[in-house]
Amino acid sequence: MTILHYVGGPTALLRLGGVRLLTDPTFDPPGAYPAGDGRLVKTAGPALTPAELGPVDAVLLSHDQHPDHLDRAGRECAAAAPLVLSTASAAERLGGPVRALPAWESYTVGGGGRVRVTAVPARPGPPGGEVTGFVLTGEDLPTVYVSGDNASLDVVRTIAARLGPVDVAVLFAGAARLPLPGAAHATLTSEHAAAAAAVLGAHDVVPLHFEHWGHVTQGAGSLVAAFEAAGLGHRLRLPRPGEAVEL
Repeated sequence: MTILHYVGGPTALLRLGGVRLLTDPTFDPPGAYPAGDGRLVKTAGPALTPAELGPVDAVLLSHDQHPDHLDRAGRECAAAAPLVLSTASAAERLGGPVRALPAWESYTVGGGGRVRVTAVPARPGPPGGEVTGFVLTGEDLPTVYVSGDNASLDVVRTIAARLGPVDVAVLFAGAARLPLPGAAHATLTSEHAAAAAAVLGAHDVVPLHFEHWGHVTQGAGSLVAAFEAAGLGHRLRLPRPGEAVEL
C-alpha cells in the first residue's frame, strides 16, 4: 500500500512498503522569505507539523537553494532525519545527514533493502543551481516518480524511457515563476503536467507545489481543467492539506 500525506506546498510524507519518505520539508508560517535578491511569499502554513507526521526514514530534498523547498523549520527537520538524499551542492552546503545522489545513481532505504531511491534529472526553467528528482522502486511495490522542480517534458520523456512506466507520479506543478525579470516557469504548467502523466503512464497523479506560495501561477482548477481536457481526469488526485490519500 502506498499512502501520501499532504502537508502543503512541495511537502508530503510518502509511505511506501513501510518506509516513510518526506519530500522537500517546509514548515515555516506564512510570510515573506528572502530568496537571492528578492523574496518569496508564503500564503499558508503547513497543515501538519513534523511532530504530527512522526519519524521518517529519509528526506527526499530536490534542492536547498530556495525557501519554498527547504525553509528554516524544514532545515531543522532535515537535520534531525537519519538520512537526506539530495544534490552534491546541497550535501556540501548542509552537511549532516545529507548524502549526494547523482542522476541515475541509487540508494536503498529501509530495512532489508525495501525501497530503492534513484536520482533522476530535473530541469527548472530559470537557472539557479542543481535540482534533482527521484524514482522509487522495490519488490512488489509500485514505481513512484517524484519530479522536484522540473519544467521540461524532454526530461520526463528521458526518465520514462530509462525507468518507466511509473505507477504513481508526484508532479511539482503550479507553473511556479520566480520573481525575476523574464523568468521562465520553474515547475510544470497544468497542461504539461497532464502531458507528463501520459508520457509516464501513471495511473495516479498527485500534484504538489501548486498552492501556498505567491509565485505559483496555476492552481487546482487549472490542473483539473487540463487533465479533463487530456482525458486523464480519472488519474488526478488532489488531496486537501492534511489529507492522506491511498494510491
